[in-house]
Amino acid sequence: MDNDKRGRVVETAVEARQGELGPSVLMLLGVSLGLAVLILTITWMIFFRAGV
Repeated sequence: MDNDKRGRVVETAVEARQGELGPSVLMLLGVSLGLAVLILTITWMIFFRAGV
């Protein structure tokens, strides 16, 4: 990463794209969200539906 004469950051195209979300990151987020929903559902059923 370089700076130009005004002090602004100058990046190549590859450096600028390094923060893209790829399929593996999206898969990780989806699986994590699914597990969180499953755990919360099980917790809800154990603690709040036990008296029914």
